[in-house]
Amino acid sequence: MRRRDLLAGATMLAASRPAFAQFDPRLPEGTRQIARMGAPPGKKDLIELTDRPPNYETPLDAFRTAITPNDRFFVRYHLSVIPDMDELRDWRLEIGGDGAERSLTLTLDDLRRDFAPVTIAAVCQCSGNRRGLFQPHVPGVEWGIGAMGNARWTGVRLRDVLVRAGVKPGALEVAFNGADSAVVEETPDFLKSIPLARAMHPDTLLAWEMNGEALPHYNGFPLRVVVPGWTATYWMKHVNRIALRTTPEDNFWMKAAYRVPRGLFPTDMPFASQVTTGNEPITQIMVNSLVTNLQDGARVPAAGFDIEGIAWDGGHGIRTVEVSTDRGQTWRPATLGEDLGPYAFRSWTMRLQPGRAGPVQAMVRATSNAGQVQVAQLVPNPAGYHHNVIQTLEVTAS
Repeated sequence: MRRRDLLAGATMLAASRPAFAQFDPRLPEGTRQIARMGAPPGKKDLIELTDRPPNYETPLDAFRTAITPNDRFFVRYHLSVIPDMDELRDWRLEIGGDGAERSLTLTLDDLRRDFAPVTIAAVCQCSGNRRGLFQPHVPGVEWGIGAMGNARWTGVRLRDVLVRAGVKPGALEVAFNGADSAVVEETPDFLKSIPLARAMHPDTLLAWEMNGEALPHYNGFPLRVVVPGWTATYWMKHVNRIALRTTPEDNFWMKAAYRVPRGLFPTDMPFASQVTTGNEPITQIMVNSLVTNLQDGARVPAAGFDIEGIAWDGGHGIRTVEVSTDRGQTWRPATLGEDLGPYAFRSWTMRLQPGRAGPVQAMVRATSNAGQVQVAQLVPNPAGYHHNVIQTLEVTAS
């Protein structure tokens, strides 16, 4: 996809897109006024929140299946200059750092030829998903429910590549950089790191394929980092540099951004080298669920209707999804769909039979295999992360 085609497509889209009027009323008024239906080239039918940098949300209807289509998959960037990836001729992956025994330079062909391929189904979810639903509102991109998607990612294990470079005993973190850049030179480069233990986990990948196809341009072509179970801030797109570090990465995006109050959220793998007395990096996704076939205010048959959705968490997998129609006094288990793996969306469904006309309230909560349950009340935090409140849906039976 050539840069001139990207720019031409973006210009046409800005001139012709229709207003989007189906937002959750809890979203900030300004967001509801400026957001539009549109998409960058290679995508379709997304919700544009900003076009520079490109930030596009997946609408509810794209979550009717557990695997999110590539052309409906959300787009998230911090920097506005997206690299031109017409050809792979000039792309290289450089591996080094003071924690590596040697430096490597690899092509995509090298990765495909020299390392065993792996495919993992995993949810890629922006740390700020549902930020726009926080009350009171907090600053940042005001995402609704769609800053996420679930795909089958194919690539190689990051640890296999790191072993090829040699990991020194003093290695502490693995840092990633991508080919995107800022318009203004003073803007901090988007650079992220993960603990060595997370980098060496067999499910952490360098992926070149998404749902059986090459990565879409706006999802990181030709190669991206996949850290299943962790929020997407670590899933570096267009990755071209990897550094084994013996000291903590201290750039803006690690030291100041994407942090939560210390101990506020559970995690299996604390990012110990980045923890301070007051805060720590956001890491694992919290258990969550979403009704995908109905919205507030929908009219449903009093004789009976299905309520369907998805549930997911940070890597334990989903134990149960339960539905309550009596404001949480009693809960009934929904029927779970196919298990695509512990990091993936798990579909679910339940038949409800009101037997009378009038309002029907349904509450939905998921529980992970680790026993973590969706929260009944929002957990406040300054950046609006980890919104996983039990969903309450109001429909009308007739």
